[in-house]
Amino acid sequence: MRTYLQFKQYNRKELPEQFRQDDVRYADEFVRHFLTEFSNEGDVVFDPFVGFGTTLIVAEEMSRQGYGLEFDPERCKYVQPLLAHPENLICGDATRLSDYQFPMIDLSITSPPYMNKFDHPENPLTAYSTASASYDTYLQGIQNIYRQIAALMKPAARVIIEVSNLKTPGGVTPLAWDITQAVSKVLQFEGETVLCWDKYSFGYDHSYCLIFSLLQQSIG
Repeated sequence: MRTYLQFKQYNRKELPEQFRQDDVRYADEFVRHFLTEFSNEGDVVFDPFVGFGTTLIVAEEMSRQGYGLEFDPERCKYVQPLLAHPENLICGDATRLSDYQFPMIDLSITSPPYMNKFDHPENPLTAYSTASASYDTYLQGIQNIYRQIAALMKPAARVIIEVSNLKTPGGVTPLAWDITQAVSKVLQFEGETVLCWDKYSFGYDHSYCLIFSLLQQSIG
């Protein structure tokens, strides 16, 4: 597997006007690349933060079974009609993932909602709809979500998290590294691929694809 990739930030489907100011989708081609690398036709692909549906839409186009969760009901209403199997997308809370009846998965791929450590008026894990606690609480929430995902992973399954560090007026938040450290408590970190984009936000022109598998004691 290459450790450095270049992508154009492009999605074939334009979002409705009501969502365009919040368009933080990763590229269709990014999903295609990693689905080809880490899954086969018929595999179950899971996204705990569906957003505008890129993972599930591309998974279905590539003859995978796409499942996912999205907290925001308006986004769910937008994405479900785009899917061949809209019932596989649940409008729900990823922090309570084990409450839902998802099948065992072959691959999870997502980009989580971002948070910087300097100002946090809203909670990313509720689609920024409720008051936030702290950056540490956010990271604990991410870790808890991936602990629940680990319970759904088949022995050879992989988890992919696309995430960037963040430059803000308050300073730099090493979000990618902090998420790596948090998730590494419940999954085995296999390494990262640097993703270089023709355009990006958050003070950078690149992000990271973090790759995890089950801890050895989980499959031993």
